[in-house]
Amino acid sequence: MLHRYFSLSQSVSKMYEQWAASDANFARRATAFTGIRILNQDAWETLVSFICSSNNNISRISQMVHKLCIHYGPYVGTIEGEAFHDFPPPEALAGSGVESHLRELGFGYRAKYIAETARIVATERPAGWLQSLRNPSCPALDSADVKLENTETKGATEPPTYKAAHAALLELSGVGPKVSDCVCLMGLGWYESVPIDTHVWQIAQRDYNFGKGVKSKTFNKTMYDAVGDHFRQIWGPHAGWAQSVLFTANLKSFAEQASSKKSAVSKVEVSIAKVEVKIEVKDESILSTTTSARTKKRKTVTAELPAIKDEKDSGEETNIRQTRASKRRKANS
Repeated sequence: MLHRYFSLSQSVSKMYEQWAASDANFARRATAFTGIRILNQDAWETLVSFICSSNNNISRISQMVHKLCIHYGPYVGTIEGEAFHDFPPPEALAGSGVESHLRELGFGYRAKYIAETARIVATERPAGWLQSLRNPSCPALDSADVKLENTETKGATEPPTYKAAHAALLELSGVGPKVSDCVCLMGLGWYESVPIDTHVWQIAQRDYNFGKGVKSKTFNKTMYDAVGDHFRQIWGPHAGWAQSVLFTANLKSFAEQASSKKSAVSKVEVSIAKVEVKIEVKDESILSTTTSARTKKRKTVTAELPAIKDEKDSGEETNIRQTRASKRRKANS
């Protein structure tokens, strides 16, 4: 299960090489963000979580998902006094009083979308409908084969596609193109899906000269599809994975973190160089027996590290010279 959940069958290093070879911008920006993976999550949980994500932040989204589990999810067990619940199925969120209760819990307008979508999936779609939209080459976590209990679908031979799954999700309440693509990518295994929000739109404009002259932050479905198709043409069948890397690199918090790591490495290298200079100069003052030997050694160190100067070592050399000069004057007198 963990192998499937973390999509470990996918070789991230090979995909990075492929994307970098076909995209100079990816090659330039992705070096500090290696190892990013798309999780293979439960489709229903992914759908509801991304409905909660509308105009929201990660911390609050996590709190909402936690509240759904506590109030509507089946009890799993208790660990160290804390009760744990699984994510609630569609039927548990389809009741008549769910919307008002979710509003009381702080879900706001999202409460209506969650309750309505749960009702549609639970009562208007055949059993297993959501899983039937999954990419056949990316099995679900439970790996169970899904069979639809609907006479209209019996005998159907056409395999599911990304475009069909994307369109089917748009029929649900609170699901727009971006949420649909997020569910396709992270809950249904359609790795060519490219969710496009304001961050990705900025990347498309800034780094790929897409939609030049378009000042509005919002764009219609035609523009949305065009941006996604453009990235799919560049990055191939795992375009959604590549997008997640550039999305992360574009976030200020992650960019600053990557920058601070590079700065820390530089500081460590300089500190090590300074320690080496101290040791060489100290050894030189003890072991060297002639002025010419000291001069030669000092010039060698200066040539290797011209930008590094240590005040303490410089003072020690001056004291040694003054002491020996004084002894020579006394000897001559």
